Amino acid sequence: MENNHFQHQFFQHLKSMLPPYKSLVNEIADLLDISIDSTYRRIRGQKMINMEEIKIISQHFQISLDQLMNLNSQAILFHGNLNDQSENRFKSWLEDILRQLELVHQHQHKHIYFLLKDIPPFYHFYFKELAYFKFFFWMKSILYYDNFKHQSFDAKTHRFEEYDDLIRKILKLYNKIPTTEIWNLESINTTLRQVDLYQEMGYISHTEDCSLIYQQLLGMVEHIEKQAEIGRKFNPDIGLEHDSAPYELLVNEFVLGDNTFMAELDDIKITYLNHSVLYFIGSMDPKLNNAMFESLNNLIKKSTMISTVGEKERIRFFKKLKLKIHTGMQRVHKSNSNNSKVASDSVEKNPPS
Repeated sequence: MENNHFQHQFFQHLKSMLPPYKSLVNEIADLLDISIDSTYRRIRGQKMINMEEIKIISQHFQISLDQLMNLNSQAILFHGNLNDQSENRFKSWLEDILRQLELVHQHQHKHIYFLLKDIPPFYHFYFKELAYFKFFFWMKSILYYDNFKHQSFDAKTHRFEEYDDLIRKILKLYNKIPTTEIWNLESINTTLRQVDLYQEMGYISHTEDCSLIYQQLLGMVEHIEKQAEIGRKFNPDIGLEHDSAPYELLVNEFVLGDNTFMAELDDIKITYLNHSVLYFIGSMDPKLNNAMFESLNNLIKKSTMISTVGEKERIRFFKKLKLKIHTGMQRVHKSNSNNSKVASDSVEKNPPS
């Protein structure tokens, strides 16, 4: 009886993970290479599944037997990718983002939530040189690519066009998924610090590249402001489409997020926690997700909605973000002017013979 109860729970959990258009029977039959009739007998509990079959199914669906069998009620299982130090590790990171968005998008009811410490990477991707700078920074300073160790960013050289198709697919999917983001004024500081630090260290080859990055960063913020105004996500190069997803933007001036990413997929909830700067690990543990979503809802209640409503607060918030960017621009221009003056003074004191 206990075994039948576990088997029933097991298949019910699997069914809840599948999008409506997929058949549990067909999925299991293909996975175990058995007949439809044999699959039905297992699902109904008329035939017991063995440990090898449980292992195959669990690995395929990335589910926790510990959780299903209540072997340790204090344990929380996470799954996700780590930096494998391979030459393709950045591409693998992008591919994993795409896979996670595909998982979310295939469900009928879907919604994603971001509790932000940094601006979501997706928005940078719309602006070529800004995106390529971020790619360069991540590969050089986070993923530690050896070939970038002694290089400085050059907008003409570091194009990374081999990732353009992946980026296009990521953005197309992201714009189809309803999203709620909770921001803080500090959310833009990470990218600003990256640009400032690289400029000071000489890791940006040309002043005009630095200026262009700031200009595109300003364009990115203006695009997000437009999304907040109309309450829809869209590609700035295309405009609103028939399947542009709803977009909610809230501001909490007291709480700086930690880049927690949460998703609702029909009856399933998933929490993704950020680690190692770029990577996420996810969990479908009900206890964790119920606690996380309760905390999220409390935070939403204490935040200010600035998308579609709250025009005055929205204008004030984005004005402050733009001021931060303009301050960075002024530092670049001042540094460039000082360098030009030093060069001019040097020529006057040491005229060419």
